Amino acid sequence: MVLLSINTGLRQGEVFTLAWEHIDLAAALITITGDLAKSGKTRHVPLNSEAVEVLTAWQEQTQQTNPLVFPGKGGRPFNNVRKAWQSLLKRAEITEFRWHDMRHHFASKLVMAGVDLNTVRELLGHSDIKMTLRYAHLAPEHKANAVEKLVKKF
Repeated sequence: MVLLSINTGLRQGEVFTLAWEHIDLAAALITITGDLAKSGKTRHVPLNSEAVEVLTAWQEQTQQTNPLVFPGKGGRPFNNVRKAWQSLLKRAEITEFRWHDMRHHFASKLVMAGVDLNTVRELLGHSDIKMTLRYAHLAPEHKANAVEKLVKKF
């Protein structure tokens, strides 16, 4: 779950309710249907190579009797992983880190890698660009690069 979250920016609830039928490993794509998305709109999230590897390995080692990728007790979706999450953080000696911080990590890394804010917005499923603008400060060189394009010869 952690590796998938870091590599896709999915919300915790989206990970908990993710079904195999919404994953196309061959196309490297996850579909978050509108009924499960916070915005109510379906979005398609591309999978990078690490996410494909993680899901492929997970699929190979789990029983395919449950439609959920990460079934909880009784085969139902997880609704709370607080105790396990806190235990994991303690063992890793990580402090002050929330599950949602993986989503911020995903967005921050994209912006610092030069991905435009609208693409980040689409990947995160933000309906309003204002939510995504909080990451703009991570790429101040983009403004300088933008105005430098005015003097470059094509």
